Amino acid sequence: RVDSGSKTDDNMEDNHTFLYFAYGSNLLKERLQLKNPSATVHCVARLKDYKLVFGNHKGLASDRWHGGVATIEHSPGDEVWGVVWRMNVSDLESLDSQENVTLGAYSPVELSVKTKGQDLNCRTYIMNSCVYAPPSPQYLKVRLGLCLMFVLSCFEIVIITI
Repeated sequence: RVDSGSKTDDNMEDNHTFLYFAYGSNLLKERLQLKNPSATVHCVARLKDYKLVFGNHKGLASDRWHGGVATIEHSPGDEVWGVVWRMNVSDLESLDSQENVTLGAYSPVELSVKTKGQDLNCRTYIMNSCVYAPPSPQYLKVRLGLCLMFVLSCFEIVIITI
């Protein structure tokens, strides 16, 4: 759901913004904001009953990453951690393009993620025709580095607020 009407609380997007759950390379603010300047961090969240996997659309390795890239698949009992971004609807076409929706590589879906006792409806993307493949060292380094950065930033916030 991109256009949900008027804003009623922090859980819901207004009719000019939407929430996007990133779990792969779009954890990197600089990468996401390059073509989607409105993106701002909303929160860290988890997607229940899904797992993170790596692969390539139809087995074709990414020219950018030279190896498998992240996607999610349904998996009861598992969870995927990521970042929820608030974005202007005006960036939606650019985000879809970045995720290769028109080429059929990924499909946009709306899923509910959990954060601090709240459920948020977010747009995210799932790879079509995924053939499992290990991520390239550079892709894995970016993703793991970003996860560490978010963990450390959360830790610093806890220290400051105590």
